[in-house]
Amino acid sequence: MITQPRRRPMSLERAIMAFAGVMILLSIVLTQFVSPWFWLMTAFIGLNLFQSAFTGFCPAGMVMKRMGIGRGADGSSCCR
Repeated sequence: MITQPRRRPMSLERAIMAFAGVMILLSIVLTQFVSPWFWLMTAFIGLNLFQSAFTGFCPAGMVMKRMGIGRGADGSSCCR
C-alpha cells in the first residue's frame, strides 16, 4: 500500500510571500494591458515588503491571520 505524505498547512510567512508574488505579477500584467500607472502598485508592494522586514508590521499578514491562515503550521508568526 502506498501512503501519501501528510500535507502540512501553509505557514503565514509562506502565504505572505505567495500573496506578494501573485500581486506583483498581477500588477505587471495590469501595467502592460491597462495603464502604466499600475507600476505604483508594484512599488507599493515592494516598499511594504521592505518595511515589514524591519518593523514586523504587515497588514496582509494581519488579515491572513484573522482568516485563519497559518494556524497549525510549523514556525512562528512573522506579524504582530
